[in-house]
Amino acid sequence: MGVVYNKLMEFNQKHSGGIVWRLRKHAKVIEDYLDKDEEVLYAFAGQKNENFTEIFNTFAIVLTSKRILLGHKRLVWGSFLYSVTPDLYNDLKIYKGLIWGKIIIDTVKEVITLSNLPKSSLDEIETIISNFMMESKKQYKNEEK
Repeated sequence: MGVVYNKLMEFNQKHSGGIVWRLRKHAKVIEDYLDKDEEVLYAFAGQKNENFTEIFNTFAIVLTSKRILLGHKRLVWGSFLYSVTPDLYNDLKIYKGLIWGKIIIDTVKEVITLSNLPKSSLDEIETIISNFMMESKKQYKNEEK
């Protein structure tokens, strides 16, 4: 098994209660697009939509040493991959509902909503993504000087 799938399973054991399907297939999409020098730092899975009732749009979300990758393997054929680099990242919002939570990643070009996440995971996800993006943006600013 790949490193992405192992990280996803680690997250699910730590924070149970989210709605996710076919993690092995979604992890494979991301593993196919990882660069050789890219390190997987963190991974979780959730539904990429705004509505809590839509539960069949699972994406694997992976924070690497270079970017955030979102991967989804379609049921019959094809896949989706989104990449958010630190220079395109704007902001992150958290919504905590009665049962699940939602994370909204604001980028220069679009807003990505990840729903049906376990409430216990929201603080951890926010901290890890925000810290990584702040450090990466500092590095980009220092390299520009």
